[in-house]
Amino acid sequence: QSVPNSFAEWANAADWIDLSIVAPNGYELASEFSNGAELLTSQDEAFADADIIYAKNWSSYSAYGDKPPVPGNWMITEEKMALTNNGKFMHCLPVRRNVVVSDKVIDSENSVVIRQAGNRVFSAQTVFGEILKSLS
Repeated sequence: QSVPNSFAEWANAADWIDLSIVAPNGYELASEFSNGAELLTSQDEAFADADIIYAKNWSSYSAYGDKPPVPGNWMITEEKMALTNNGKFMHCLPVRRNVVVSDKVIDSENSVVIRQAGNRVFSAQTVFGEILKSLS
């Protein structure tokens, strides 16, 4: 829940991002973070002309720990990515391959998960730098 809620909060605060959140019924994000986003239950509708698909495995916010039944296939596939505007695929890792996303999508040229993971180095360096400044 933390990554999707944080991402939704950040994206909604940016006035240049048009955010749509798609989730199976029962797996909605916390409303205090997702307010302002278009909330959908159809992946086809959400993927249509999207520039970026940021995926995360689902858990229930309102009934934390519960796993309500999910109808249909929510794995991100090449067919679903074909609905996008040549969209990039993102995931904060680790990911369950061929459960959350197909190998063909995560290993494609449109996947930016490795570059995205590399940003963690800069984030950690910034945090450590601030800690060291506060100690001196």
